[in-house]
Amino acid sequence: MTRYNYSSGAPWEEIVGYSRAVKIGNIIEVTGTVSVNEHNEIVGVGNAYAQTKHIIEKIAKVLEQAGSGLKDVVRTRMFVTDISLWEEYGRAHGEFFSVIKPCTTMVEVKALIAPEYLIEIEASAILTS
Repeated sequence: MTRYNYSSGAPWEEIVGYSRAVKIGNIIEVTGTVSVNEHNEIVGVGNAYAQTKHIIEKIAKVLEQAGSGLKDVVRTRMFVTDISLWEEYGRAHGEFFSVIKPCTTMVEVKALIAPEYLIEIEASAILTS
């Protein structure tokens, strides 16, 4: 099978050695995604809902590049720095996935790579058509 790597152009991709997403066959894995825009600015500082929403929009864009979409997502993993904000993360996640209903995990972690990041999300998708 052919492997396709998708890049966002973030400087960390070369430093750490990873891709924004990888597609092999009908499987697409999206790497941990934080709420940073194309100018490397944090979107939604201090706002768990806004960060979650922005992240899922970024995931949707790379899935589209890979010939997929949120409809094909079968699992999300949310790494959060404050689990007490679960309703804010969950509300944003639900706006995108309430009909799709992928498997999901939300885990509180000690910290993410920058203190302003409240959440990081990974996604797995399987193309069915």
